[in-house]
Amino acid sequence: MEFAPDTVIHFAGLKAVGESVENPMAYYDVNVSGSKVLLEVMQSHGCHRLVFSSSATVYGEPQYLPYDENHPVAPINPYGRTKLIVEQMLGDWSAAHSGRSAISLRYFNPVGAQPSGLIREDPLGQPNNLMPFIAQVAAGTRSELQIFGDNYDTRDGTGERDYLHVVDLAKAHVLSLTALVSQVGHDVIKIGTGRGVTVKEMVKAFETASGRSVKTRSVARRVGDLPSFFANSDRAQIRLGWSATLSLADMCKDTWAWQSENIGGYQASGHKLKR
Repeated sequence: MEFAPDTVIHFAGLKAVGESVENPMAYYDVNVSGSKVLLEVMQSHGCHRLVFSSSATVYGEPQYLPYDENHPVAPINPYGRTKLIVEQMLGDWSAAHSGRSAISLRYFNPVGAQPSGLIREDPLGQPNNLMPFIAQVAAGTRSELQIFGDNYDTRDGTGERDYLHVVDLAKAHVLSLTALVSQVGHDVIKIGTGRGVTVKEMVKAFETASGRSVKTRSVARRVGDLPSFFANSDRAQIRLGWSATLSLADMCKDTWAWQSENIGGYQASGHKLKR
């Protein structure tokens, strides 16, 4: 067999809460059915180890904060439900064969860019996530940032999330590959900083990093959004030897390093996007 993978890292999927509420069937098709097909292909190639890109949205309304692995799971939107279904599928898949192992990494909110400024997220169309939207407003390619709700029970009324630098997240995946070698069955590990950041705090941090003003406008809350969530990542330290090392300032600085050199995105900079 020419293609004989040892382990798969499964990143593929749709990932916007609001979009999942508007178009749930697309999320069940891509996230759930796509994962089923992947596992079937892995089986056909004798590959029995997988790292899955899950999400903290599987928890739903917090019964306590910070979330830990023992917190009940009760997702309140289709995105979170599809992630939980795939986790359950991985549990059944790994239990059906003694040689299989899987780790589901429940991400909180990955943002930022590779520090060189050469690689980062560049959404096609309107971004569904906060950081790229702020970056585009700072760059002048969008006129303002809409803040969905400013009367939550948080420090400044805006939604609070646990933002994580993508480089820290990448390191968690590398460590997970090593952990899978000695693991049997399916494990769940949260990946976050343990610190919440509000929308207004993120905007202020980005303004400091970029030296640009970011215009904002408060609008109604979105269906499916939670006021606040952040992680207790002790288990990641115990199981993987991982903890977040990069700050909110690093996330903003590294994002702006790319955005300021690519004002209109990859396409405007002469890059050809492959789909």
